[in-house]
Amino acid sequence: MSVARSTDPDRIGFDPARLARIDEHFGRYVDDGRLAGWQIVVTRRGEIAHSSTYGLRDREAGTPVEADTLWRIYSMTKPITSVAAMMLWEEGRFELTDPISRWLPEFADVRVYEKGSALQPYTSPAVEPIRVWHLLTHTAGLTYGFAQVSVVDGLYRAAGFNFGVPAGADLATAVRGLARLPLLFQPGSGWNYGVSTDVLGRLVEVVSGQPLDRFFADRILGPLGMTDTRWWVDEPDAKRLAALYTPNPATGRAFRADAIGRAALAEPPWLSGGGGLISTAADYHRFTQLLLRGGKLDGVRLLGPRTVRFMTRNHLPGGRDLASFSPAELTETVLDGVGFGLGFAVVDDPVPSRVPSSVGEYHWGGMASTAFWVDPAEELTALLFTQLMPSGTYPLRSQLRQLVYSALVD
Repeated sequence: MSVARSTDPDRIGFDPARLARIDEHFGRYVDDGRLAGWQIVVTRRGEIAHSSTYGLRDREAGTPVEADTLWRIYSMTKPITSVAAMMLWEEGRFELTDPISRWLPEFADVRVYEKGSALQPYTSPAVEPIRVWHLLTHTAGLTYGFAQVSVVDGLYRAAGFNFGVPAGADLATAVRGLARLPLLFQPGSGWNYGVSTDVLGRLVEVVSGQPLDRFFADRILGPLGMTDTRWWVDEPDAKRLAALYTPNPATGRAFRADAIGRAALAEPPWLSGGGGLISTAADYHRFTQLLLRGGKLDGVRLLGPRTVRFMTRNHLPGGRDLASFSPAELTETVLDGVGFGLGFAVVDDPVPSRVPSSVGEYHWGGMASTAFWVDPAEELTALLFTQLMPSGTYPLRSQLRQLVYSALVD
């Protein structure tokens, strides 16, 4: 185990002995084989209270998790894409209520699934256009093929949208293909996790006039000093990349998943604003500090503080929570008492979820069990990195909250 602290935890309100429970608890996941390794960082008031690593980034190679290990962050890409969109919004380039067909005309005449099978679906015209805020809040009616919950998910898979996009498609081509598929529901009438942020990434490209990777590099990653965050890992850094695992159904032990994991070693054919980035704990720590500090870090301002506060309020109609507004289960967050803002899940009431947090805390996670949260009330951030797919296999996120908040004693 490697632990490095940059401050006295007592001074910023943490009990060191209680913080030590984090490593003891999560160490058991590695010791019994459920995880290969992990990295955890907890900060308060801009100072690191707890930073630790445990286990192996590549169990088969015997290489340990280190401070600079590269992790597939998958859906933790989504908040970065949402920040990119809101940077353009702050420039007056669009309004949140604008129909996206203004820039993506393929969405001008979308249809909505009504009934029937994947072989013979019945659809009707959308009565409400997909608007920018629908993409940011996952209320557009878009979905994921790999969800395997609805008939529309099956239509996505049949069209080549499962864990990726049809062979040879770039982002523009993929989005045009998505626009030809029916929506799961009328825009704004429900919440469903899906490709909304990928479409948002294409919107960023068209509005900005830059490819998404160039916009990220020029406007976000470069200015913030997130020098290790990238879309793929080339040969010189390949040894730093953590291997991807999935649970063996017979034993529960983490089993290597190279068929999906090796995709991170080659330039992707399309730029997924919903799940394409690879990063480090140090880099994503800088992103969470930007958010905690109201859009400015080390003299670099990407967003105004009021924009960040606006993004991290619950934007679901009527102040609904995900449990009452979502047609399907989700493993990236708890649903009860949790709303959704512009790119983030937002805690409205921690009691229904039975997980400690603060009202106004916002968060998200990734498919390989990575997670982060930002708690403005406590001036706290937390990061969890591992590489076990799917997320939700074990209650890692809720358990980290238990351990962190119970160690906060001021």
